[in-house]
Amino acid sequence: MSFSFFPTEWHWENFIRVFDSGLPIGRFIINSLCIVLPACLFMTLSSALVSYGFARLRAPGKDILFIIVLSTMMIPGQVLMIPQFILFRTLGWVNTLLPLVIPNLFANAYNVFLMRQFITRIPTELDEAAELDGLGYFGIFTRIILPMMTPVLAAVCVFTFSANWGNFFGPLLYINDEEKMPLALGLQVLSAQSSGAQTPPWNMIMVGSLILIIPVLIVYYFSQKYIYESGLGVGSAGIK
Repeated sequence: MSFSFFPTEWHWENFIRVFDSGLPIGRFIINSLCIVLPACLFMTLSSALVSYGFARLRAPGKDILFIIVLSTMMIPGQVLMIPQFILFRTLGWVNTLLPLVIPNLFANAYNVFLMRQFITRIPTELDEAAELDGLGYFGIFTRIILPMMTPVLAAVCVFTFSANWGNFFGPLLYINDEEKMPLALGLQVLSAQSSGAQTPPWNMIMVGSLILIIPVLIVYYFSQKYIYESGLGVGSAGIK
């Protein structure tokens, strides 16, 4: 038997059959989008606003507060797992998408660090010129800084998308109903249901996995220019 990386027959009909497999694959995709899209929008913008404050505002203790924010990156996620679950259970959010959506609407330390370092590379003379034209801090942020942050905004958005689109453990912890599962967890259900079968439907499992991978590849392909311009790409000058 010869070995080949490519199949001798292509069965494109499996992309249609997977939606008729008895699992709500379409619903899984919609649930994933409901988690990913708000995170990409609100986490990116809130991180940009916080990083602008750390980079440009003149306030006593700003650098100490920035160090405290960065120190939260050293806290293992496993340490917060049980307290967060207890909190969300008390709020009645278990078995809903809220524990996967609400925490991702706010800035996190990693994104703030990346954006703050990017903003420090923007000349302060632009801020001073804008102040002479009568702009305040928020006007400078929205009209000067934010448009110039396009590369790092795109990079952070890509990282946020890939982290939330393929998130498996979070949905496994909070979601019980099949109709509320995102795609990553739904594919595991498909695999688990067929584990006892004599011939598991590997074609359906592989097609589902490909559906999970394709959006990430597309996002990375169209955003690689911005990732490089942000200073995060391989071979770039890097963040200074």
